[in-house]
Parts: sequence; structure tokens; C-alpha cells
Amino acid sequence: MENKEKTSFYNRLKPYIKGFQLPFILAVIGAIISAIITVIGPDKLKEITNLITDGLKMSSDGTFPGIDLTEVGKVAMNLAILYAIAAIVGYVQSFTVATIIQRFSQRLRRAIQTKINKVPLNYFDSHSQGDTLSRVTNDVDLLGQSLNQSLGTLVTSTMLLLGSIYMMFHSNVTMALTAIGSVLLGFVLVVVIMGSSQPLFKRQQNNLAAVNGYVEEIYSGHNVVTSYNASEETSQAFKKLNTNLYQSMWKSQFLSGIMMPLMIFVGNFGYVMVCVVGAIKVIDGDITMGDVVAFMTYVRIFSQPLSQIAQAFTQLQSASAAMSRVFEFLEEDEMEDETHKPQQLTQVKGEVAFDNVFFGYSKDKTIIHDFSAVAKPGQKVAVVGPTGAGKTTIVNLLMKFYEIDKGTITIDGVDTRLMKREEVHDQFSMVLQDTWLFEGTIKENLIYNQKQITDEQVVAAAKAVGVHHFIKTLPKGYDTYLDDSVTLSVGQKQLLTIARALLKDAPLLILDEATSSVDTRTEELIQKAMDKLMEGRTSFVIAHRLSTIRNADLILVMKDGNIIEQGNHDELMTQKGFYADLYNSQFTESAA
Repeated sequence: MENKEKTSFYNRLKPYIKGFQLPFILAVIGAIISAIITVIGPDKLKEITNLITDGLKMSSDGTFPGIDLTEVGKVAMNLAILYAIAAIVGYVQSFTVATIIQRFSQRLRRAIQTKINKVPLNYFDSHSQGDTLSRVTNDVDLLGQSLNQSLGTLVTSTMLLLGSIYMMFHSNVTMALTAIGSVLLGFVLVVVIMGSSQPLFKRQQNNLAAVNGYVEEIYSGHNVVTSYNASEETSQAFKKLNTNLYQSMWKSQFLSGIMMPLMIFVGNFGYVMVCVVGAIKVIDGDITMGDVVAFMTYVRIFSQPLSQIAQAFTQLQSASAAMSRVFEFLEEDEMEDETHKPQQLTQVKGEVAFDNVFFGYSKDKTIIHDFSAVAKPGQKVAVVGPTGAGKTTIVNLLMKFYEIDKGTITIDGVDTRLMKREEVHDQFSMVLQDTWLFEGTIKENLIYNQKQITDEQVVAAAKAVGVHHFIKTLPKGYDTYLDDSVTLSVGQKQLLTIARALLKDAPLLILDEATSSVDTRTEELIQKAMDKLMEGRTSFVIAHRLSTIRNADLILVMKDGNIIEQGNHDELMTQKGFYADLYNSQFTESAA
């Protein structure tokens, strides 16, 4: 099972590291060259030490031969050149690894951006925005930072470790065993600690996502929280989430934090053991003082990579936790690939038919039952009913945001399942209850993703919905940049989104509670403009205010996912059924 998981992990990693193999191999070669030069250094120090000690030894005739400064200078110069080469190669190697990591992070971000457009709408219905944003931002950032701090170090340190082990055994087996044995115990402890801390890093990222999701939720509803005096309650909930994050971060960072001091202690212990054993062997005449100096340097070279490897593995654990969350998102189910579907519609007349449609957001709960209706070209169709009746769901199905379970939805006789989602979307202009504007000029917001829209058309659409005068009062008119410094009312935002929908000039129109956020006077202006602009277009209108759809050609009355009545306003009022009761109750409430 474990091997299967590892294979799966590497397989899903392959598309994002494609083309990086050769640069990484070159980086490894650079690390090997740098490591070889570094481990040769102590051997040169041994030569210098032996030259000095030999020069200070008294000869048999009672004189000191003196230190051969020329030879010492030659060895020192060679050593300096070697270290300079090692520094240059090390820089190139670090630069290469850093570039690979940043390219890798860039590919992941691009893959996430592509994935967002492929996951079905129900993913966003079942996941908080904060959790998704945390995967896109925090997890990818942590992944890049952790790999940047660990991967290059891991490659270099591994080469240094292997090189120092080889040189120690090459110089003296007993001293090598002493140095390695004194450090090995600490390395075993580090491995145990790493195994214990891995789940904590995953928990840390999950808790971070929970905090982000809660903060995003509370800040977006700050006015409601304040008006309901729920600040204390939300603070307590945040405190609990924050405490969970603190505890998981403290535990993971504590375990990772003790590894470096542990390895420093082990390295110092190795120094002591080398000095003790080395002194004994020097007295016995088995080795020279230069060997002891060299081995003291080897202990540093050997223990330092161990410390760096331990730290690198800690960073890799953070990267692994973040990467698993990123890949969880990248492996979510996607919508059906529709690239093979040809264009179905040429000149759209606008006839829309629902034929025995069944649908449920989950397989075990159907909320739309045997829905059938026909909207003739140019008709204004209103969908009304109490909350939870399935009105918005019908729009979601019509726009192909969700696939129906059974039945058909056709546009001009063509089944929407045979059409690409993009083709379906192109046929509709849509205005939702929730407004959406991005940072940019008003003109850019109105034109959004539409081509060949003239300034005259933009102004005409703004005038049609009654927002032109307001725009002209802004400092730069239609070129006013919308950001935090520009305050728009909910009604003004809605008017802009309605103008955007009008500019699209699609043959079909959907208005989902489009006037619910504006005052009565503005609603009347919008209604007049809509009545004029909906001429020749098939329009679907969802509205709680039944007075706004009195002139609809067809009113579909829904309850519990079923059409219980249909007809125009006068016909439904004559029937004195559910619609008439609903309409009269609103009229009575308005009069009261």
C-alpha cells in the first residue's frame, strides 16, 4: 500500500517536473564538484599542518629545520583556488535549483487556475471559499518556500556527506568509525522525530485553511455580525480555531526546532571524541597531528550536512503537507470534456423546452420532479414560488452549470447535452441577485469579455438601465477605476451588472432576482428598460416581487420542485389557486 501511494505521488508529480530533469542533473553534478573540492580541503589542511609541525620538530643534531613557507604558500594558494571554484559552482547550482523550484510553483499555479475552470459548480458549493483560496495561495507559497530552502541544501549536503565519509575512511578507518559513530546516534533520533512530526505539518495546513475560511466568511458578513451583536461569539469561535492552529504549529515547529540544536550537540560531541581518540593515536605514533586537524574538519563537514539534511527534511515535510492539499484539489472530479462536440446552433430563434426533467444535487435526493415547460421565441417567462421551490435550480440547469439526471432541455430543438457549455453560455445574458464587479474601470466592467463593443453602445446600455447619470458624476466617468476607494451602493452595482448583461446582446436572457436589491423607483426604471430590451428575446425572470412579472407571457408556479400552475397573470388569478394566494398576500402586505 505504501509503495502504491509513493508511486501514485511521483506519477502525479511528473507533468509538473517535465523538462527539469536535465537542469536538475546538472545541478547535482555541480553539487558533486563542489562537494569533492570541499572534502579535499581538509587533506590540504593536513599537508599545511604537517609542514608546520615538521618545521618545528627538532632534528637529530639539535637544530630546527624551519618551516618551508614556499611550500606552505603553494598549498594554501591551491586551497584558495579550489575553494573559489567550489563557491562559483555552488552559486550556479543554487541558482539552477531555485529556478527549477520557481518554475515548478508557476506550473502548479497555472494548473490550479486551469482546474478552477474545470471543476463542477458543486465543488464550490461543498467547499468554503477560504479553503480553496488557501490551497491556491498559502499552500503553493509554502510549497515554493519550503522546496527553495530545502532541495538545494539537500542535494549539496548529501554530496558533502558521502564525500566526507569516503575521505575519512580513506584517511584512517579507526578515526572514521569514531567520528561517524559519535554522530550516528543523533541522526537516528532525527529520523524518529521526523516521522512523528509529519502528521502535524498536515494538520497545521488544514487548521490554517480553517482559519482563513472563517475569517473570509466573517469579514464578508461583518455588518450582520455587528448588527446581531455577535462579535463575542465570533471571537470565541475564532479563538478556538486559532488555538487549534497554534497547537498544531507549536508542536510541529517544536519537533522540527529541536533537530538543529540536537545536531549541533552531536557535532560538538564528535569533535571531543575525535580529539580524544586522535590524541591517543598521535601519542602512539599511529597518525600525525595533521591527521587530527583534518579529522576535526571532517567532523564539521560530516555533522553540518547532517544538520542541514535534518533541517531540509523538516522543510520537505511542510512542502509535502502543502503539496498533498494542492494535489487533492488538482485531482478533483472535472466536468465532462466537451472539446469533441461540434457547434450546434447558428441563428438562434430562442425556443427553450424542458421535457420531463429530473434533478438532484445528490443522487439520493431529487428536488426537481418531472419538470416540463416550453418557452416560445421572444416570450417573457417568469418562474415564481416560495423559497426552496427550485427556481434558481432551474436556471442552473438551463445554463448547464449542472447536468440533469433525466429528461432533456433543448434550445431550438437541440439537446443542450449535445452542446458545449461555452456554446450554451453564449446564448444567455445573465444577471444574478449577487453582484460581481472586479477591479478595473467601469467601462471594462461593462464590456467584460465582449469584443467590438463601442463607447456609444456602452453609454446606450447605461442609459437604458438608468445608471448613466450616476457614472457621469464620478471623477473620470466611464474611466473611473473601481477599487476600495470608490463606494457603490448595492443598487448601483446591480444596475452596472444589468447594463453588462444588456451589452452582451444574447438571444436569451436570465434575470435571477435581478431587481431585489434596488429601491422601488429604480426598479420601475429598470422594469421599463427591460420590457423594451426583452422584445425579440426569450427571457427567464425569477422574482419574489410578483408585481414585476405581471406582464410575463408565461408564469411557471413552482412548489417542491414541481410546476403546479402555469399561464399568464390574468389566467392564474382567475384560477384562484396557489399563485393567486401568493400574489394577494404580497399585495395585502404592501398595502399594510
